[in-house]
Amino acid sequence: MLRVVEVTGSVDGVNPTSPTAGPSTLRPTSQVLRDRVAEAFPAVRADLEALVRIPSVSSTAFDPAPLGRSADAVAALLRGAGMPEVQVLTATRSDGLVSAPAVVARRPGPVGAPTVLLYAHHDVQPPGEEAEWTSPAFEPTERDGRLYGRGAADDKAGVMAHVGALRVLGDDLGVGVTVFVEGEEEIGSPTFGDFLAVHRDLLAADVIVVADSSNWRVGVPALTTSLRGLVDCEVEVAVLEHAVHSGMFGGPILDAPTLLARLISTLHDEDGSVAVAGLPAAPEPVVTYDEADLRADAGVLPGVRLAGTGSLAGRLWTKPALSVIGLDATSVAHSSNTIGPRASAKLSLRIPPGQDPAEAAVALRRHLESHAPFGARVTVRDGELGRPFQAPADSPAMRAAREAFAEAWGTEPVDIGLGGSIPFIADLLEVFPEAAILVTGVEDPDSRAHGADESVHLGELERVVLAEALLLTRLARP
Repeated sequence: MLRVVEVTGSVDGVNPTSPTAGPSTLRPTSQVLRDRVAEAFPAVRADLEALVRIPSVSSTAFDPAPLGRSADAVAALLRGAGMPEVQVLTATRSDGLVSAPAVVARRPGPVGAPTVLLYAHHDVQPPGEEAEWTSPAFEPTERDGRLYGRGAADDKAGVMAHVGALRVLGDDLGVGVTVFVEGEEEIGSPTFGDFLAVHRDLLAADVIVVADSSNWRVGVPALTTSLRGLVDCEVEVAVLEHAVHSGMFGGPILDAPTLLARLISTLHDEDGSVAVAGLPAAPEPVVTYDEADLRADAGVLPGVRLAGTGSLAGRLWTKPALSVIGLDATSVAHSSNTIGPRASAKLSLRIPPGQDPAEAAVALRRHLESHAPFGARVTVRDGELGRPFQAPADSPAMRAAREAFAEAWGTEPVDIGLGGSIPFIADLLEVFPEAAILVTGVEDPDSRAHGADESVHLGELERVVLAEALLLTRLARP
């Protein structure tokens, strides 16, 4: 995904540009850049494959050592791409939590040129069940023009988009560049704010390009102008002090999984719309999302009715969405003739632009506690909060991006929303309040980010490298 944050002038008295020499008026032509990208892309692909082989899962349930190896590999790639200052850094939160290793690389620009911060992340989601993958999750495999593997799209392709653009531009780079590759995005960037506070001067920039979103489809780029926010929690339903025999006590006592199911069923109305009071919707999008495309993109089974009302784009981008993403109850393999005393679920609530996540969390808790089935004890444990985002309709950085993407793809980019959440964008806006943000990316609807058989379309990745090189060239203009 490609996101741009533009900060006009210096930030709190900090001039992010470290001048070297005056900017050249001569820049490589689009055709020269296109030829360079074609020549450089085999190496970009090979380096992406090497990154995918590193199982850099940031979940605390996994070995953290691969995260260190991944950070070192990214640092080496950036040194090889001409970045003279490269560091692997961490930050410590007030409660003692130390961030996963992040890579920060810098290259000063010419006098008067802006500094551009390029963001991506090198951590990945857990691979999930091995049997669900057609080929091993951490062994990159090409099929029909797509490269499969965990992180191939999200977000090691984003890392290589930055590396590829830097290689292609070389000494023709007309802007100062700072590259920031985070190591804990997939667990909600828990120390991102602290990292920004500690390394603020190091990361200060005029423009921030973040590679971590999606395009409309293969062959059609997108500018993501809105992001839903995130609220999650765990809810436990308890009915007994301990398990009891289902034959002796079944009937007057309902098991906890049944009561949890009844509680979950109150979260949506008959249409499938979220039924939690206090969760407003944002205005409907202008873009039309065809139902057949949605069904194909998501792999909806035949006969399954789509939930909610209004346009599909609105249901995906500007209305709340609530999903059960985890369940704890006795497994089928370990079941016995007993009434389960407790069961729990993890809920993921996506909120539209304009909604405060703290208020949404209160509304969700209030709903769960007030709908306790059969008087069962309901306990809610709060989780992650992420603020939604709405980009301005236009900005100089967005205009530069539109030109670059249209030239790279040969078609105009589409303005879209994104149902997913990118909480650290709010942190960036808090540190750089003058920022104007643009979001787009490397993925497409077939990428299956976070799922089995995650992949990146290699032709699209090549176009993203070209688009970023073109964008950096346009940002170098006076």
